[in-house]
Amino acid sequence: QVHLVESGGGAVQTGGSLRLSCAASGYRYSRHCTGWFRQAPGKERVGVVGVDANGDTTYADSVKGRFTVSEDRAKNELYLQMNNLRSEDTGTYYCVAQEPCSVVEGLHDLFFGVWGQGTQVTVSS
Repeated sequence: QVHLVESGGGAVQTGGSLRLSCAASGYRYSRHCTGWFRQAPGKERVGVVGVDANGDTTYADSVKGRFTVSEDRAKNELYLQMNNLRSEDTGTYYCVAQEPCSVVEGLHDLFFGVWGQGTQVTVSS
């Protein structure tokens, strides 16, 4: 069973940066997809970025040019570098995974079967 643990959340000022990490364990398939979602207070979860098994990425329009996802598949770790943070980026960030998987078929929360516990990101002016 896949297990995901996020870290790296915190409080920053507008324009600041944070780097989230996700440590994964228990993958049974070499081909799996990963990603990040977030949930603002009182709102639904939305996709931030999806990562295909071959490393191709799909970003939400709201974070393009500011957020960068990377992964170390040898260590089963996923990262999210967040720059130029805005107040609307505030929320709980979740690492997600799905296996077996080749391509992320849309940034929909129902596509991903495994979720981490989340890490809080707060951006204030």
